Amino acid sequence: MRYLLSFFSVLTFLTNANLVSADIIQIKFTENDSYSIEVAHIDIGDTIEWLPKNKGHNVEFLAGPKMDELPAKSEIDAFHSVVFEVPGIYLYQCTPHGNMGMLGLVVVGNDFHNLEDIKKTQLSRVATSVMNRLINSAKLDSK
Repeated sequence: MRYLLSFFSVLTFLTNANLVSADIIQIKFTENDSYSIEVAHIDIGDTIEWLPKNKGHNVEFLAGPKMDELPAKSEIDAFHSVVFEVPGIYLYQCTPHGNMGMLGLVVVGNDFHNLEDIKKTQLSRVATSVMNRLINSAKLDSK
C-alpha cells in the first residue's frame, strides 16, 4: 500500500510540474503597426497574451490547425489571450492593418505540418511578402 501511495504521489507531482511549466509570452501592439514579437516559438500548452500598448490594433487568426477551435478576432485595443493546445503554425493579423503587413506567426511544438496551408492564405501583395519573410524566419529559428 505504501508503494502505491508513493507511486500516486510521484505521478501527481509530475503532472502538476508539467502544468506549472507552461509559459506565458506577451506580445505588444507597437506604434510601427507591427507586433513586438512577429514569430513566436512556443510549446504545447503555452499561452500568448497580446497587450494593447498602442491604439488601433487587434488579433485575428487567418490560418492554423483546427481553426474552428480558435477564438473570434479580438476587439480593437483589447487584451487578448490564447492557450495553444494543438501543434502547428498559426497565422494572424491586425484586422485594420493586415493588408499593410501587420502579421504574426505562432509555431507550436516546432511543428510545421500545416506550412503549405499557411502559404495558401489569400493576402495582399505586401502582406504576402511579410508572411514569406516570417515563414523563412520561423524555419531558421527552428534549427
